[in-house]
Amino acid sequence: MIKKILIANRGEIALRIIRACKELGISTVAVYSEPDIHSLHVQFADEAICIGRAPSSESYLKIDRIISAAEISDVDAIHPGYGFLAENAHFAEICASANIKFIGPSVSAIKMMGDKNSARDAARRAGVPISPGSDGIVENETEALKIARKIGFPVMIKAVAGGGGRGMRIARNDGSLVQGYHQAKTEAENAFGNGAVYIEKFIENPRHIEFQMFGDQHGRIVHLGERDCSLQRRNQKIIEECPSPMMTQDLREKMGAASVKLCEMVGYENAGTIEYLVDEKGNFYFMEMNTRIQVEHPVTEEVYGCDLVKQQIQVAAGEHLSDYVVNAKPRLHAIECRINAEDPERNFQPCPGTIEAYYAPGGRGIRIDSHAYAGYPIPPHYDSMIAKIIATASTRQAAINRMNRALGEYLLEGIKTTIPLQRSIMRDVEFRRGNYHTGFLERFLEHGVPELKD
Repeated sequence: MIKKILIANRGEIALRIIRACKELGISTVAVYSEPDIHSLHVQFADEAICIGRAPSSESYLKIDRIISAAEISDVDAIHPGYGFLAENAHFAEICASANIKFIGPSVSAIKMMGDKNSARDAARRAGVPISPGSDGIVENETEALKIARKIGFPVMIKAVAGGGGRGMRIARNDGSLVQGYHQAKTEAENAFGNGAVYIEKFIENPRHIEFQMFGDQHGRIVHLGERDCSLQRRNQKIIEECPSPMMTQDLREKMGAASVKLCEMVGYENAGTIEYLVDEKGNFYFMEMNTRIQVEHPVTEEVYGCDLVKQQIQVAAGEHLSDYVVNAKPRLHAIECRINAEDPERNFQPCPGTIEAYYAPGGRGIRIDSHAYAGYPIPPHYDSMIAKIIATASTRQAAINRMNRALGEYLLEGIKTTIPLQRSIMRDVEFRRGNYHTGFLERFLEHGVPELKD
């Protein structure tokens, strides 16, 4: 039985976990850096412990301080959320050695599937299609050039650890490969403490489709359909939806079966996401697995009528997968917009500062996951996402219209946000038809953010 959980994260995901714990009757402990003392997750947790200064390397990535906080507060488990230490196998091992339950997959699964290179190898052995690429870690630029010339440009250089678009570069020739190789390694080392990279063939303008997976400690593994995450900038997702407008029932069954088979092979438990690239002909290729809860998990929750965070906690406590997850069926359509404190008109420059006025939209079918409020000082040290709007309706068109309405109601004064961009996308003819891919946003912004005319 889990009676007390420490949340090793910040912002909206920490608040999301606290809410799930409260509904389950579980006590919570928040950890925070010095500038996050005003964050809502600190205010709403039952206890809160400061673990360091502003840089994440001095706070949210400090395993010893987080474990010390967990031991001092006598918790049963730690929920890592997403980002920071969520896919860190060493952190999961330390939790186990301290007799603290890590709410996530096993250490072996994190090591195998959290490392993108070994995950590709596992997918290959499971018979899941993968794109051409290096057989392992690429040790130097000479080896990188050899591999790229063999599989043909363009190629993608990718960090084996982490996510969120960091440690990734597209190379279209020898020069950009050498430059991108070193940039990706440096960025990955700074973000994840692991600068190892591999190379794979870059598929032009694919759809980015991910499958939500869930397994328990008793060998039961299911998928809860797909999410379309193709609307992204520099590999950072901006808008997600469920189900995907390009998906057919036949393709869903094939991709779902492949995903379950892969998870069964590695003995996966708890929440995870398998990500694919799908080309124009409907061929799909394994890209990576995220061994954690995803930012965009709410769209699956709204469409399938389940609570994935609660289920994470219950599975970690040894319970079987709930019937409402095992037998979940898609019933609606949901779209999520990530609201970032960035200025799209200035190349998405981050806009930290104080929110002077705040009003969140509401009404039927609108969900807001956010830690923002009037007077909240957005720190410059972390990811710029301050909220997620999830619009749910009976059809995709109704969900788009509902999202457009909600974005128009959202009041965030004192900072710049991505709301104007997302409103313009909601009104775009091609997006409304479902005709988009990973290169959509770059073309959409060729002449700046389209002017809104209400």
